[in-house]
Amino acid sequence: MTKAWPVTLREDTARGVVLLRPLRRRDAQTWLRLRAANQSWLEPWEATSPGGPTGSTTFGEYVRLLSQQARSGATAPFAVELDGELVGQLTVSSITYGSLCSAAIGYWVSQDVAGRGVIPTAVAMATDYCFQVLGLHRVEINIRPENDRSLRVVAKLGFRDEGVRERYLHIQGQWRDHRTFALTSEDVPGGLLARWQRTRAQG
Repeated sequence: MTKAWPVTLREDTARGVVLLRPLRRRDAQTWLRLRAANQSWLEPWEATSPGGPTGSTTFGEYVRLLSQQARSGATAPFAVELDGELVGQLTVSSITYGSLCSAAIGYWVSQDVAGRGVIPTAVAMATDYCFQVLGLHRVEINIRPENDRSLRVVAKLGFRDEGVRERYLHIQGQWRDHRTFALTSEDVPGGLLARWQRTRAQG
């Protein structure tokens, strides 16, 4: 891994090939179908605007905005594939340098592949990308306390629980508490993906 963006990350696992790549305009039909099929699965955890909907955006406009943000170094928006099929999305956001050198990771995945290790693998790949390519020092993931599946992701990967941020994000009409989990580069000197691979092999 040497190039900051655009970049594609691949990991061959016992349960399939996990690929992180830039989201493309030609993903529109598949992405929209996937989101529609998983609406009830994802809606409880999706951030909303306290002022209500801000207007419709086409998928092409959405991809163009993400690409602009990625080229500016503010974010790294990945499509998540399993065995060549789009199954979710992972975004490295709030990329900050200077004295902080930090970023946040957010993700969603289709319900039909949940529990197969796709997102833990994707998060490990993205975390290594943050540390080894972007040169960041800290990565955090913020999760609603009720989101048991996401809590299992950070537990599997050994993220440190740093406590509750009260009324942190607006979701479904209310400001919701989130728990913050983080790793610093010193926590995984050999890389998080390598540690996750060892954990899976032992389990």
